[in-house]
Amino acid sequence: MSTAAELGLPPGTRPIRGPSAVAGDWRRFVSLTWTLAVTEFRLKFFGSVLGYFWQLMKPLMLRRPLRRLHAVREDRRRRPGLPLVLLTGVVIYTFYSEVTGAAVGSVLDRENLVRKIQFPRMVIPLSVVLTGFFNFVLNFLAIFVFMLASGIEVRWSWLQFIPLLLGLGLLCTGIAMALSALYVRYRDIAPIWDVALPITFYGSPVLYPIEVVGKQSETLQHVLMCNPLAVVLQQARHALIDPEAMTAAEAIGGAPRLLIPLAITVAVCVIGYLVFDRSAPHIAEEL
Repeated sequence: MSTAAELGLPPGTRPIRGPSAVAGDWRRFVSLTWTLAVTEFRLKFFGSVLGYFWQLMKPLMLRRPLRRLHAVREDRRRRPGLPLVLLTGVVIYTFYSEVTGAAVGSVLDRENLVRKIQFPRMVIPLSVVLTGFFNFVLNFLAIFVFMLASGIEVRWSWLQFIPLLLGLGLLCTGIAMALSALYVRYRDIAPIWDVALPITFYGSPVLYPIEVVGKQSETLQHVLMCNPLAVVLQQARHALIDPEAMTAAEAIGGAPRLLIPLAITVAVCVIGYLVFDRSAPHIAEEL
C-alpha cells in the first residue's frame, strides 16, 4: 500500500483505500438503500404463507399480557387507555432495540457484498433502519385499529407522531452508523450494546408513567426526560392516546429544555456519521 508521502499527501494523512460512506450519485445511493431494505424485508417472510400476518400478530399477542399488569388493573378506572399506552411504548421501544441491535453486525453479515462490490457503505446501516421502519409500520397499523376499537377519538394531535417518528429514526440512524462501523474493529461492541439496551428500556417510560417518577423526585424525572427516546414515548402517549397525560415539555420541566434531547439526537447523528465515514474506506480490509 502506498504511504501518504508517496501519494504527495501531508504527513499524518490516512490515504483512502476503498469506497467512501456516501460518495457517488445520490440517486444510486437512495436506490441501493431502498433495494437492500426491501430485499431484506421480503426475505424475512420468504417461504411463509402468513408471514405478514405474523408481523401484525405481534402487537395483538402483547396486548393481553399488558392488560394484566398490576399497574393497569389499579389505574384502569381512571385511565382506560393505559393498556394501549403500554402497548404503544413497547412497540416504539421494540423498533429502537431491533434496529440498533441488527445494525451492530450488519456490515459483518454482508462481508461478501462489501468485499466484492464497490458501493457507498452507508447504504448498509441505512437499509437496516429502513427495514425496521417497514416492520414498525405494520405493528403500528395494528395499534391504530386497537385505538379506534377502544373508542379513542381521532384528533389533530395524531399528526405530532410524524415529527416524533422522524426524530426516533434519526436517533436510530446515528446509533446504527456508529455501532456498525465500530463492530468491524471492536467485537466487544455487541455484548456492550446487549447490556445498554435493558438500561435504556428501564430508563425510559415504557412500562411506567413518567408521573410516577415525578412523585418521588422531579429532578430524576427531568433527567430521564433528557433521553430522546423518553421524549418520543411521552409525547406519543399524550398526542395519540391520553390527552390528560403530561406533554414531553411539561415532563422535562419546560419547553426550552427540549433542546437537550434534540441536541443529543443531532450529536448522535453527527458522531455516527463521522465514525462511519472515517471507517468506511477501510471496512473491507478490517473484516
